[in-house]
Amino acid sequence: MNRLKITIKNRELRTKRTRSNIFGTATRPRLSVHISNRHITAQLINDDVGQTLLYLSSVGTKVPGAVKGTMTDKAKAIGSEVAKKAKAIKIDSVVFDRGPKLYHGRLKALADAAREGGLKF
Repeated sequence: MNRLKITIKNRELRTKRTRSNIFGTATRPRLSVHISNRHITAQLINDDVGQTLLYLSSVGTKVPGAVKGTMTDKAKAIGSEVAKKAKAIKIDSVVFDRGPKLYHGRLKALADAAREGGLKF
């Protein structure tokens, strides 16, 4: 195997390891976060029926702060907007799914902004 295949395989294993303990329901959905080199995506997912309840992304969005600035600024803007929209659909508690990423930097900024917005996890 070449290095890229090993890297992808390890990322999939880390994702499966974190997802084995996390499950979203209708009352407490899963907040799944994906961070690429340029953009940030957050989803609230009900795993009981396999339905996405809320989707936000920094791609083509009108969220203030998510269009320009550093990636950490984009993460904070997306996190606060997720909390605001989750409150609008009467969700106050979520399960945080970090995927294969470590909980620091941009991911931590998004989570802290969501907590400041009123989400509990």
